[in-house]
Amino acid sequence: MPKGLLCIQQTGNMHFVTFLCQGRRPYLGSSKACEVFEQSLESMRICYEFVIAGYVVMPEHVHLMVNEPKKAPLAKAIQALKLSVSVRRRERPFWLPRYYDFNVHSEEKRVEKLRYMHRNPVKRGLVTKPEDWKRSSFVHYSTGLKGTVEIESFWTGWERQQAGRI
Repeated sequence: MPKGLLCIQQTGNMHFVTFLCQGRRPYLGSSKACEVFEQSLESMRICYEFVIAGYVVMPEHVHLMVNEPKKAPLAKAIQALKLSVSVRRRERPFWLPRYYDFNVHSEEKRVEKLRYMHRNPVKRGLVTKPEDWKRSSFVHYSTGLKGTVEIESFWTGWERQQAGRI
């Protein structure tokens, strides 16, 4: 991790994670690229056993809200996710090597970060309403429909993970 980026892990908190495509290029701008990302995210969720409380795939970056994986440190799971996507795509290099990590320590912060990520496509002018952006967890929250990526609410998923640790 580059100097100056502080990641506090193994706290039991959820994490709001952001990572970018190399040079902020829109490598995730196509439906196929988004499908690859969502499939990889779901595979890594299963493999590393972590909860995804929310996500949005933007053309040149990704936001995730996840807990700490059972099977490895969060950094290892993010690395595996990024590698899984990049080996299935032609763009080189695909990702910037670092990522931003914010500890979500309260219900207030959870709501703030979910709103931020779900409104990101609207703020950028890509759609007029969050429900129009198909590559996010907003549809799950607004309708309960399941998509490629399994979404669990913060408390449901977190409590289930914590119960397994006691």
